[in-house]
Amino acid sequence: MKSLNIVGGGRLGKVLGRLAVLSGAYHVTAVLCREAAHAREAAAFVGAPRALTRLAELPAADLTLLAVPDGAIAVVAAALAEARVLPAGSVVFHASGALDSVQLAPLAAQGALTASLHPAFSFAEPERALETFGGTLCALEGDGDACGQLAMLVQAIAGEPFYLKPGGKVGYHAALSIASNYLVTLLSLAQGVVAAAGVDDATARRLLGALMTQTLGNALALGPAQALTGPIGRGDAGTVAQHLTVLEPDDGALYRALGLATVKLAGERLDAGQQAALLALLGNGE
Repeated sequence: MKSLNIVGGGRLGKVLGRLAVLSGAYHVTAVLCREAAHAREAAAFVGAPRALTRLAELPAADLTLLAVPDGAIAVVAAALAEARVLPAGSVVFHASGALDSVQLAPLAAQGALTASLHPAFSFAEPERALETFGGTLCALEGDGDACGQLAMLVQAIAGEPFYLKPGGKVGYHAALSIASNYLVTLLSLAQGVVAAAGVDDATARRLLGALMTQTLGNALALGPAQALTGPIGRGDAGTVAQHLTVLEPDDGALYRALGLATVKLAGERLDAGQQAALLALLGNGE
């Protein structure tokens, strides 16, 4: 059975720690937080025997998770290196979606195997997260041996590991932001436009929600290019011009930017004349 330290007692640290314990393949040696009460609560949730507040007290372990905010990862890594409590050859990892294992460089310099493990999952409610984590995709990046050990951890807690290439963490996180955050932005844009057409909010949610859900399903099943429908996909510059007449300036600018990307996605289904008309209308080169 492998040992695991957890530095930081937030939702992610608690859930990953508890899942590791429940797997039967790991035991959590200690949970460390800045405040004693927080450390005790997190240790109780995880099932760890020790609740600590000082890095110098952290016991040796096979793996150490830095489950702290992104801005604190490098600071905590440097403090751990200064404390010299982690043995060479042990795995130290963080769970940031945006930052890579370079944040742990001071520990790597002391012989630790460093990596990052990011579950594409919301840890909003820990108890629910314990029940629904199974099947979660988890991105691994960093030292090869460390990633191999973290892949075993992910599999033990019923997740699915996959690997990022060196330097790929920023692109990975940008993709998640586009797929998640910008989908919400698009819904907000569409709701505003349809409200101006006289559709009430409740109907708009049903109307747009059903269409967006169906379209996403088609895109995932068929691929984006094949799932593309609508005026740009069929080269209908006249309808696109009509759309632009009812949009506010900021909304129109976003429509044009997305339209240019959609022309590119439509590709060879558009003939040269259709492409030229759409690109001129959407402001290519302006």
